[in-house]
Amino acid sequence: MTLSYLPMGNLFMSKQILVTGANGQLGSELRELSGYFTNYDFTFITRHDLDLSDALAIKVWFENKTFDVIINCAAYTAVDKAEIEADLAFAINATAVQTLAQFAKLHGISMLHISTDYVFAGDSCKPYQETDATCPQGVYGQSKLEGELAMRAINPDRSVIIRTSWVYSRFGNNFVKTMVRLGKERKELSVIYDQIGTPTSAKDLALVLLMIIDSPQLQSQSGTEIYHYSNEGVCSWYDFALAIFKSSPIRCKVKPIETKDYPTPAKRPHYSLLNKAKIKNTFDLTIPYWRDSLLQCLKYIKHSKGKSL
Repeated sequence: MTLSYLPMGNLFMSKQILVTGANGQLGSELRELSGYFTNYDFTFITRHDLDLSDALAIKVWFENKTFDVIINCAAYTAVDKAEIEADLAFAINATAVQTLAQFAKLHGISMLHISTDYVFAGDSCKPYQETDATCPQGVYGQSKLEGELAMRAINPDRSVIIRTSWVYSRFGNNFVKTMVRLGKERKELSVIYDQIGTPTSAKDLALVLLMIIDSPQLQSQSGTEIYHYSNEGVCSWYDFALAIFKSSPIRCKVKPIETKDYPTPAKRPHYSLLNKAKIKNTFDLTIPYWRDSLLQCLKYIKHSKGKSL
């Protein structure tokens, strides 16, 4: 997937696309890419434009508005804080998704919703498929699963739920930027080695979303489908940190530790690899390897700061 893909569609009519969570990692990447997709007319909204924790406010905001596609990037993602802010997490990750899906169903709008690997228990020994049993281990994962279930029950046509994992970007707060910052401040960092998954470049995911919108597969689809997407490959958080430092001038020693040595309020999946065969076969995707996408992100971070990492 590269920027060489430009959707044609109807040359005389732009698709009206609403992107929620516009200041987040994925929303920011979509905004950056939007200029290349000239046949789409984007509306980007943030929490300041619309409080997604207020279902009534959502309904009022949508009055007299029309869209062809909703890309819901908004989410409550503070995994540990969700344990003490469960009501807010469920309001944004479940109730808001339900309200958006109802609007999509009523008006024949496609909805692309982002979910997470945290809907799984993390005790598998092989990559999770879309049909595998869910069993979230904390409030965040449970709230995201409730959003999925609500959307699937409403079942808007030409709509998808995409579960992803370990998202990072040059925008927002994420593991890559945190490692870059801490690596310059400290001589040694301890990073967990017994949680296994795959990093996901928000830019790569954004490109996939924009490709799916105009795909004939989506246009002919009835109801809502679930897909898994991350970059290719597998690593631990320890491996991820090592790759970040080895791809930059930062010289910081990384010490591997077990999850038990770094207790957190919310339990994380020990294993959350996602099987991506369905999305690759359906949309004929070639997914980039995680290390290659990491290198690109680090270059963007270096360029945006105008100095070496």
